[in-house]
Amino acid sequence: MAFDFDTVLERKGTGCIKFDRRPELDPFWVADMDFVSAPCILKALHERVDHGVFGYAMAHDGLTDTIRAYFKDYRGVSLNEDHLTHLGGLVPALSLAARAYCKEGEEILTCTPVYYPFLNVHKDAGAKLLTVDHVFANGRWEFDWDAMEKTVTEKTRIFLLCNPQNPLGRVFSEEEMIKLAEFCERHDLVLVSDEIHCDLILDEGLKHYSALNLPERFQKLVVALFSPSKTWNIAGLGYAFAMIPDDSLRRKFLAARGHTLAEINALSYYAAEAAYKDGEPWREELIAYLKSNRDELVRFVNGECEGLSIHAPEVTYLAWIDARKLGVPNPAKFFEEKAGLFLSDGAPFGWSGWVRFNFACPRSRMLEGLGKMKKALETLNVG
Repeated sequence: MAFDFDTVLERKGTGCIKFDRRPELDPFWVADMDFVSAPCILKALHERVDHGVFGYAMAHDGLTDTIRAYFKDYRGVSLNEDHLTHLGGLVPALSLAARAYCKEGEEILTCTPVYYPFLNVHKDAGAKLLTVDHVFANGRWEFDWDAMEKTVTEKTRIFLLCNPQNPLGRVFSEEEMIKLAEFCERHDLVLVSDEIHCDLILDEGLKHYSALNLPERFQKLVVALFSPSKTWNIAGLGYAFAMIPDDSLRRKFLAARGHTLAEINALSYYAAEAAYKDGEPWREELIAYLKSNRDELVRFVNGECEGLSIHAPEVTYLAWIDARKLGVPNPAKFFEEKAGLFLSDGAPFGWSGWVRFNFACPRSRMLEGLGKMKKALETLNVG
């Protein structure tokens, strides 16, 4: 490999949430990676810093051109610049969508388990949250279409989609996406699609089908959200963007901003441009490394950790581990107390009894963490 993913970096004491929130624990929780960002990004940031002036920023032409090329080459979408809205983060965009399309007393529908802000942004609009569990069928996690039809009501206004799905690690197919769009069309729902993990597909032959790839008739329903942050490990720079093809939806989205969103970081625009323009070689090697980590993690958990099980994620670097057979009230708390590990508790994602393990780290660190899990399990009588 031309890039180094094996060196263990010292992140404690750098003001990072992952390591410094609970410095006494070994962290495998929040979704950032323990790798140095791509050299092209570091170069772009150094050059921008060397300029020495950091006034109020706006997206420069190079970024827009790069995003346009990215959509054409990797999403098969011809970008209309007018459809593009730059944002300081993806979670604020979810809140913005809730406020834009949902009035107080109306409803937002999503499927669980799901990235936990999905289960809270309805509060910003004074709306009600409806949830339907994903189901495991045909060897994969799927939508429960019957339950969705029974749950949606005439007050429902938005379907919040995580595509690819975090934490389940699913890449939804074209067939599934069209069926979901038909569901939204039938019930007059805005389809808000968080696609932040779309460049982290691990398995060859799988392709991300964006909401922007839906047939033209569905584009009046679509708000698609993107960011380079997860793929190129630049989440701390705070940059995302929305693609909203429909004029009416876009105007409502922009109007809902008010004065609640901060200015976008002057450096983040240049980091995003470098990622999308020159970051592909680094991304390709990252995917190969993550896939190898994923395969070893799945083997280890299913083969050596009695009481735990996992379905191999197709995408991203987050492993959704079933710990219900352990018989403990809170598996994340158990691994904290017995193994000194900081894992994501499944409850905030909507499913108690599960944990999420971040394997975007040097393999030696991952294996050390898994070893601690195995040793902790030996204190239980499972089976």
